[in-house]
Amino acid sequence: MSSRFGPIAKLSGWWTSALLTGLGLGVVTNLAQGWLPGAWNQVANSGAVWCVPAFVVGAVLADWASARSAAVAGLCASVGLVVGYYGYAEFGRDGMGSLAYPLMWLVMAVISGSLFGVAGLWWRNGRTVRNRVIGLAALGGVFGMEGIMYAFVLHYAPQAWACLAILVLVPLVMAHRRRERLPTLLTALALALLAYLVVEFPLQYVTI
Repeated sequence: MSSRFGPIAKLSGWWTSALLTGLGLGVVTNLAQGWLPGAWNQVANSGAVWCVPAFVVGAVLADWASARSAAVAGLCASVGLVVGYYGYAEFGRDGMGSLAYPLMWLVMAVISGSLFGVAGLWWRNGRTVRNRVIGLAALGGVFGMEGIMYAFVLHYAPQAWACLAILVLVPLVMAHRRRERLPTLLTALALALLAYLVVEFPLQYVTI
């Protein structure tokens, strides 16, 4: 009986750990806004940075977990980030204000956390070149999306260049094989533009 439920207990432990890690990182990103100088405080709670924990969790689980399990773990990490960030804003600062923004980001965390959990798993243990390329390109692409926002919306040139550097370095440094670097970079560029048009651009017109 114990061997039958062993994998379930193991996954539950990982999901719990991902949630708690996300909570801690959410508090840290809130605090980091006061630590980082000037416009760099935007980086602390950027959408791209918040996608990294879910990606890492998926990559860590890749050797034995399924894509569904990695998606749930990534979801837990991202939801934890939102809860930790706004929880600290409520109880450690002057309050988080309206519930509308936390609820909006929770919905986005459920979607992005699941996707980046699978992306991390695909990058680490993808069975096909396409899976590995898409998984890693998702990570580079989300920083490319932020770079577009910093360059053309906020006009923060240093932050835009930093995101562009990450977009380029992710395929060059993290691709499993040399022949996968260029396809990953090109896919990341395409995903960056797509993500900006589908996610970031509409958010500029959201008023809550």
